[in-house]
Amino acid sequence: MRILIVEDEPLIAMDLEDILQENANADCVWARDVASGLLHVAQGVDFALLDFDLGGQTSLPVALRLQAQSIPFCFVSGSLSDVPPSLRRIPSISKPFRPADIRRIVAAA
Repeated sequence: MRILIVEDEPLIAMDLEDILQENANADCVWARDVASGLLHVAQGVDFALLDFDLGGQTSLPVALRLQAQSIPFCFVSGSLSDVPPSLRRIPSISKPFRPADIRRIVAAA
């Protein structure tokens, strides 16, 4: 499974990647911004974990592209209250997250 991590904090992205590789044997790709996230989506992913607030921009364009392509994703963010109402049905995990929460959401995908 190829999983996109859209996260502007390198340590958090590395933590997520470690969790995914240990438990889901996932091939992870990481994007720090919207442009890189959209590029990875265009190259093909099976699932995505999105931080909503990317320090000056949001991952909303990536979320909308994933949704349009029926690619499952989850918000992993400390800014879940900023997620638009139209995307509130998308699974979400609040930061700080627990590894078990990440494993659970990926297993459900």
